[in-house]
Amino acid sequence: MNLTIPDEYVDWRTKGFWQPGPAVPFAEFAAARHPLFGGPFTWPLMILRRSALEHNIAELAAFCARHDLTFAPHGKTTMAPSLFQTQLDAGAWGITAATANQVLAYRTFGVPRILLANELLDPTALRWLGAEVDRGMEFLLYADSLEGVAALSAAAGPRPFRVLVEFGHPNGRTGCRTVEELTSVARAVAASPGTELAGVAGYEGGLPDVAAAGAYLGTLRDATAALSETGLLPREVVVTAGGSAYFDQVAERLAGDWLPGHELTVILRSGAYVTHDDGIYTERTPFTRLPGSLDAALEIWAQVTSVPEDGLAIVGMGKREAPYDAGLPVPLRVRRRDGTVLPADGLRVTDTNDHHAYVAVEGPSPRPGDLICFGISHPCTAFDKWQVIPVVDDDHTVTDLIRTYF
Repeated sequence: MNLTIPDEYVDWRTKGFWQPGPAVPFAEFAAARHPLFGGPFTWPLMILRRSALEHNIAELAAFCARHDLTFAPHGKTTMAPSLFQTQLDAGAWGITAATANQVLAYRTFGVPRILLANELLDPTALRWLGAEVDRGMEFLLYADSLEGVAALSAAAGPRPFRVLVEFGHPNGRTGCRTVEELTSVARAVAASPGTELAGVAGYEGGLPDVAAAGAYLGTLRDATAALSETGLLPREVVVTAGGSAYFDQVAERLAGDWLPGHELTVILRSGAYVTHDDGIYTERTPFTRLPGSLDAALEIWAQVTSVPEDGLAIVGMGKREAPYDAGLPVPLRVRRRDGTVLPADGLRVTDTNDHHAYVAVEGPSPRPGDLICFGISHPCTAFDKWQVIPVVDDDHTVTDLIRTYF
């Protein structure tokens, strides 16, 4: 199905674009095929490389197909309906959300199936969601407490909420810590009006290494099997897990026919894969262990504004433009003022302010006015800094615009 994507315009409010005149519709702007360098842009500017994006979407779709995994990529990474559409067209079952506001946005776009990977207790949002479920929205959400089940029950309409009981791990984020707690919540879901048990959920992405993630996912599988023995699980069972660091472990531990008496659907929820990065996910991607690859699709181009002393260049890009929570930006290339492009050898970002980056220089220094292309670490905190992102071909021609809705 085709999502409903609002009409949008480039104007003076669009960061990284230089549009002091009348607003220009996205389609008209993209049709002009502006060059990135010399076009109506100003620095810094985050771009999305089309070839890498298409490769990554195809790679995860193929991975899921090989392992018989249903895919609901996490939309919080991009909050971009045009990218949701591309993921759905590549075979995604639905889109995962983290918050009620994200579900509201997805529903407005027309996302056909939504998995809310969180327990929700806000009665205002839950009443609206209950009404949407009654209108036919295909929807799954979590519970890991009796209070959560009670909130769902109180807000439900004639059609029940389909609930995944969440199983966590020590020092983790959310989720029941023991099989006994999980069973208690599952019994409450089964017994409460307005709630229906659909399966079990978990998340391994915060664990420190492959061994820990694999061990936890094995425990999640065992907990699901134990819950099956109580007779609480329906015949058609959903089990869901998966970030972008250990999806190979999800396939190894959860894929296949391992729950006798049930038809099992395993939903993978990876999100950051869509653009990958030059930092944390380059180090942690399962494709360091498996055949295949993901390509970094996001780049930030920023201008050298000052070279105040030997060994230091200041660049006009900071915390407002680039993620810094899981590693600083990574210098990739330098574009001299004459258009010459060189590797960014000897350059390293050491710190950022709101709109400045400190770049340590070993060797020949870039000069004021030069552009530096930076890779990023952690796409989930890059997209939210940009409302409009140009999509470029490999020759840096702008072919499309991506609008985010955070």
